[in-house]
Amino acid sequence: MKYIFNKIYIIGSFCLLVSCTALAQKFNTHEVKQGETLESISKMYGVTPANILQYNKEIKQGQALRVNTILVVPGKKTANSSTKPTSDVKKSDHKDSIVAREPFGFTTHRVKKRETIFGITQQYKITEEELKKYNTQLYASSLQKKMELRIPKYKVPLIQKTVLNEDELEKYIVAAKETRWSIAHKYGITIDSMLVLNPSLSKTTNYLSEGFELLMPKIAGSSVQNQVTQLYTSYTVPPKMNFYRLEQEFGVKSDEIVRLNPEITERGGLKEGMVIRIPEQKVETGEINTDNYIFYEVKPKQNEFRLTRKFGMTWAEIVQLNPDLKEGLKAGMVLKLPKDKVGDFEVKNALVIDKISLVDSLNVAIVPKVLFLLPFRLDKVNLADKEVSEKTIDLRKDMTVSLGLYSGALVAIDSIKSLGISIDVKTFDNQLDLVKTKQILQNEQLGAYSAVFGPLDVPSLKETAVQASKFNVPVVAPVRAKSDISLNNVFFSYTDDAILLKHMLDYVDANHLEETILIIADEENKNEKEAILKRFPSAKVVVVKEEEKNIGINRDKLQTLLSDKVPNWVFVESDNYKLISSVVSILNSFHNSAFDPLVGKDKVSVRMFTTDMNSAFENDVISNTHLSNLKFTYPSVNRMVTNNSFVDRYIKRFGDEPDRYAVRGFDLMYDLLLKLAYKNDLIDVSRFIGETEYNGNKFNYERKGVSGYYNQSSYIMMMDDLRIKTLE
Repeated sequence: MKYIFNKIYIIGSFCLLVSCTALAQKFNTHEVKQGETLESISKMYGVTPANILQYNKEIKQGQALRVNTILVVPGKKTANSSTKPTSDVKKSDHKDSIVAREPFGFTTHRVKKRETIFGITQQYKITEEELKKYNTQLYASSLQKKMELRIPKYKVPLIQKTVLNEDELEKYIVAAKETRWSIAHKYGITIDSMLVLNPSLSKTTNYLSEGFELLMPKIAGSSVQNQVTQLYTSYTVPPKMNFYRLEQEFGVKSDEIVRLNPEITERGGLKEGMVIRIPEQKVETGEINTDNYIFYEVKPKQNEFRLTRKFGMTWAEIVQLNPDLKEGLKAGMVLKLPKDKVGDFEVKNALVIDKISLVDSLNVAIVPKVLFLLPFRLDKVNLADKEVSEKTIDLRKDMTVSLGLYSGALVAIDSIKSLGISIDVKTFDNQLDLVKTKQILQNEQLGAYSAVFGPLDVPSLKETAVQASKFNVPVVAPVRAKSDISLNNVFFSYTDDAILLKHMLDYVDANHLEETILIIADEENKNEKEAILKRFPSAKVVVVKEEEKNIGINRDKLQTLLSDKVPNWVFVESDNYKLISSVVSILNSFHNSAFDPLVGKDKVSVRMFTTDMNSAFENDVISNTHLSNLKFTYPSVNRMVTNNSFVDRYIKRFGDEPDRYAVRGFDLMYDLLLKLAYKNDLIDVSRFIGETEYNGNKFNYERKGVSGYYNQSSYIMMMDDLRIKTLE
């Protein structure tokens, strides 16, 4: 209880209702001048060359610096420096910086109550530097009510309208299981080109509904029917090439190569530099959809060598599936690959995702701003009376959950800070009250935030999501949140029950050989029983007797269903601890029954499963020893955490080990901040970042239509030898 009480004081005195910025080391941006070196710049800022290399990973030790290169430099510029740092010239991501422009006139803006610089720049479509340039008082003082500002007016660049030749286009109806990538590949165009032809397509999601009409370029020669022509490719024989290697690479027999190239015989065999004809092998592709292929979008600067290494295929194999590559490899091309291809990548919705190390890809110029909305309920706690406060906390689960999540998140903020990233954090106690939540949101400029963490209660979460959606600000639900929320800016971090059930059935299906499968399920869990029977039609069902005061199974009937020849895998589906306790005891007794030489029966082997690890299985009346004997296996949103650097940091700060909520708070916040520090747009990042995993939780968000982003990740856990093990 001591560590929980410490958390309350930290929240109450440090962050509650107060904006706090977790400032990391100071950074500048420096534009390299003629004659400057890594050593001269490091002296200018009072740091070592290694410090600069740490934040500019594209620069290598000993490499000459190119003029006009922008470097991120830690530290503060020393007084004897002759070059003016450019930290005020370029801000945030350099790719998004705006080229200097001259206004053609000005307008006046009178500052209203609660307005911010960010809001004003968004309103007039200008940058913060452009606003300060013509209102120099903002460099020294903050924005004040009734302040008169000069707003520069700039010419809006003309957007050239694309004129499409309808004779060269055709309508395409999206079929089932097709994706943007499969259709783009079919027509040999890039996703960007598809968006130009179809402006109504969303730029933030890749979802395509069956029956949707697309405008696509006509495929050349598509109107010519029944064209059967053997195609050939020219091939220059490299050094040390032989017929065996040609067969392996092109799938063509040596006698066929010799027949097509008589000069081979005339010159006494294959010779280096000889140009020969190789017949192209027709690849039977079938339907180009997610059932048959996965797809990859070529990135800038990629070459043949990188792609063959990534996919573990020869270039000839890739070209066979993607004939357009004969015209050259170009960024944006969509390649199709075999469905079962595995390599140094992940697959998400049939799209190959490049693995990205977020820790190695941080942009120190980004300063994520996060709003915490959690029910700390400090209005219910008398901090002057420790004993009464401890009793209050014991009785309120919402406080325990909030304090756990927030304490873990604070350690995550410290960890991100140590990586050189500054975090702007603002924390509020929404008191588990919708009216209080609305009041907080009305007083905040939500458009200035990178993300919102919480709230926990569904009404407040829904209200927050609705308000934040106006600014496309993501809202992260840290715990289970079942409701009618249907907004595309909500990230449901707690894996849904349906996904957990599927993961458990997939695991059993993949590992099942000849075991006898039994199902013990009460009436409340008939859906789970039906799902198991659908996957395993030969499973045996044990009848559960449900009376007004009693619930249980017939032990003798169960014994007749158990096999003594092969192992028995038993699903127990219930949230009634009395039924679970009885079943566990009975199964354990059968599992421990010894071989009887008089009867000649083998020992019965029993293993217990469930698709829903609810609180009933954790009831004190259920023996953990029995569960361990039965190797109880179940799906889980999280896993056990052993001693690691996070646990050590947490103990050092709060004086006790983290509970599961603290672990979740750290993992969720650390994942959120890493993604925001990579690119300050969680919704965009979630499109191409695959599964991430930390101490006790992993995250893999997929968008479901317009109803938000849902975590698809989970674990399979097993109790064995009185310990909980992670199976997958």
